Amino acid sequence: MDLILPTIISFLVTAIAVPPTIMFAKKFKLLDNPKARPHPAHIQKRTVSRAGGLAVFFGIVLATLVFTPFEKTTAGILIGISILLLIGLLDDRYHNFSPYLRLISQFIVAGIVVGSGIGINFITNPLGGIIHLDTSPQIIILADFLAVVWIVWVMNMMNWSKGVDGQMPGIITIAAIVLGLLSLKLNQSADPAQINLAKLAFITAGASFGLLIFNWHPAKIFPGFSGSTILGLMIAVLAILSGGKLATAGLVLLIPATDFAYTFLRRILQGKSPVWGDRGHLHHKLLEIGFSHEQIALFYILGSVILGATALSLSSYGKLFAAALIGIIILGGILWLNFFGQYSKRRAQDNG
Repeated sequence: MDLILPTIISFLVTAIAVPPTIMFAKKFKLLDNPKARPHPAHIQKRTVSRAGGLAVFFGIVLATLVFTPFEKTTAGILIGISILLLIGLLDDRYHNFSPYLRLISQFIVAGIVVGSGIGINFITNPLGGIIHLDTSPQIIILADFLAVVWIVWVMNMMNWSKGVDGQMPGIITIAAIVLGLLSLKLNQSADPAQINLAKLAFITAGASFGLLIFNWHPAKIFPGFSGSTILGLMIAVLAILSGGKLATAGLVLLIPATDFAYTFLRRILQGKSPVWGDRGHLHHKLLEIGFSHEQIALFYILGSVILGATALSLSSYGKLFAAALIGIIILGGILWLNFFGQYSKRRAQDNG
């Protein structure tokens, strides 16, 4: 009950907040209108309300304040998601909001979160043992820098993974559940800290699922920059706080992570800015060969479920090996779709 109630409250608050958020978005023109807001990554012609992060914000903040102890790290998280909400709403309203300003805001948020005490104190050596990162001021600075990079990376990865209805909140829901189960698994001595982390993880899952039911195709609301980055921040923070289990989160998020890395490198090699969108993501390529929104979202969700179950059952070395092997397979699929995707397109039945 200690874990079920926070999850239910987070889900209900988010779900109940979505309809008024849609009305709010329409009133203040926080809309995804392909005609007024042209973008190369657009795949729909409908006008849909954005600002989904507003509902997610209410769900996470209320449940966190009610069901978890208020600590310095809690303040850091809440300040961070408040900034992301503000930047996201501005991005929803002003169509030409600079992606560079958004990126700067993400680094500021990550700095605030890490400054509140959320840092990587140690990492598990895949070959055995623990590598401590809090042994000297120089190493602590390096560890904090790595934590900032990790948080910004996950936020952007999730922001780039919202191109298809249901895709991003589906991934986040599974990732948060896996990290919550991991905290329970680590709670071998009734450690209150791990119980509270499990609560925070399931609160995140509840809020994400509350958004998912309205974001499923055809979406009634889009997450927007605020929704994807708030949920991305929560996953990044949970991975750090759950005993430095970045490998677990990385394995669960391996499909969007591989797509992110390939897209980032591809844009640079093409002489383009990596922060400007295009139609080269994995979900775009799957759409081109005939997959529906629902099929693509389920592909990401089921992939996350399988990878999450794998992550919970493997050792650190096993996770590294699995991530390398599966990552190569995913990358191979992305390369095939980019260079030979036309041979995979679904063709109509022969009528003759």
